[in-house]
Amino acid sequence: MDTDKHPATENALGGFLRARRAQLRPEDAGLPTSGRRRVPGLRREEVATLAGVSTDYYMRLEQGRERHPSRQVLEAVAKALRLDDDAVAHLYRVATPTARRTRRAHRVERVGPHLRRLLDTWSATPAFVLGNALDILARNQLAAALFAGFMSCDNLLRMTFLDPAARHFYRDWDRAAESCVAALRR
Repeated sequence: MDTDKHPATENALGGFLRARRAQLRPEDAGLPTSGRRRVPGLRREEVATLAGVSTDYYMRLEQGRERHPSRQVLEAVAKALRLDDDAVAHLYRVATPTARRTRRAHRVERVGPHLRRLLDTWSATPAFVLGNALDILARNQLAAALFAGFMSCDNLLRMTFLDPAARHFYRDWDRAAESCVAALRR
């Protein structure tokens, strides 16, 4: 058994849910109160019912056996526990493991020397290479001359939508704009 892991940090979601459940009285949630209660606040069953999830599923959330709740489940639990905006933000932070939250490191797109040499050999045709976000990664001299009227020749989207020269540059600006958006979606 790994003794370095502290149970509270290992199941931050469960600890948060238990603490918030204990702070909410049945009458706060519109539930009838009857007799003496063994736990402070709401019971697990009550939270599950208010959230529209099974009691078993809610128990797995609190116990840390369910590690990937959907956004809809988190929204429903937040509503059931009557969480304010800060508490909802915290709920999402503890419910989303760090590995899922972080994005892959941004990979710098580069054009290899062979492709650069090929571009330079095309002296009769403007040619350029686009990255995934439509950044202009490389261009030949004719393409540089073609785009000389733009303030900046670095990103096709920026040039098309933000540079006033684009309206005069493209014969059919609407079609060019649609093509840029479609390429970005791809």
